[in-house]
Amino acid sequence: MKINKSTLEIGLEHPVKILHVTDSHIALVDDRDDERKHELARRLSSPEKEKYLYEHIEYAKNNCDLLVHTGDLIDFVSHANVEKAREILADEKIFFIAGNHDYSQYVGEAWEDNAYRMNSYMQMGYGLGVPMFFNSRQVGGVNIVGIDNGYYQFEDWQLWRLKKEVEKGFPVILAFHDPLFEQSLYDFHNTDHPTDCTYIVGCDEEHLLPYSEFRAVQQRPTESTLRMIEYIKSEQQIKAILTGHLHFDYESRLTENLIQYVTGGAFEGIARELTIV
Repeated sequence: MKINKSTLEIGLEHPVKILHVTDSHIALVDDRDDERKHELARRLSSPEKEKYLYEHIEYAKNNCDLLVHTGDLIDFVSHANVEKAREILADEKIFFIAGNHDYSQYVGEAWEDNAYRMNSYMQMGYGLGVPMFFNSRQVGGVNIVGIDNGYYQFEDWQLWRLKKEVEKGFPVILAFHDPLFEQSLYDFHNTDHPTDCTYIVGCDEEHLLPYSEFRAVQQRPTESTLRMIEYIKSEQQIKAILTGHLHFDYESRLTENLIQYVTGGAFEGIARELTIV
């Protein structure tokens, strides 16, 4: 287990400690699941993934006020994965918002849109036992607000809900799976982790040019997404963003007053302890 430590200064009276965990990618199956899911588990399952997850939970209980998990807790929807996720998320000291894999049936086998997401959500028995699309929790004078952007888009109803959270008057820490575009993050991804895209929300047409056609169509921001990003950057009560998806660590500023923390994959034992003061 590797715990990276960061400090965020926003003028709190008493420090708040958060353990940011993301991308656990648990891959469990049992005899209720079909052969395709068993094949996925044979390729993707590892006892280390569960070991690291429980180590993170234990560390958070002993050292932090809250564990914030920003998605891809499970690698795909299976009976065993859903039951394990429900067991884990029943812990009140864990805050969760979904990532793309938390709805994936067979990992990359279909176009992932709202209809696909809702079909998986219903097959789970209405999700994983906690809010998956939008969630919030106040801890120590800070409002943690989770928003599902696992398919690279935001929706207008999420923006409306976020504004209602801001109205509560607490400093806001956002939590979602996919990072927002920022030039240095985009460049770092292209240089150190070259792929056919950068898996970042809000790229404009110039930055989408190197993408494959499939990825450009998938990740081209909607008007609702652009409205959300504009609001996030302009709202002074939003102090930081916790995100994952990229499986590496990175810190950058979206504006002078807004920092984005990308945390590496929990499946490799990585987590971030963020002390807010």
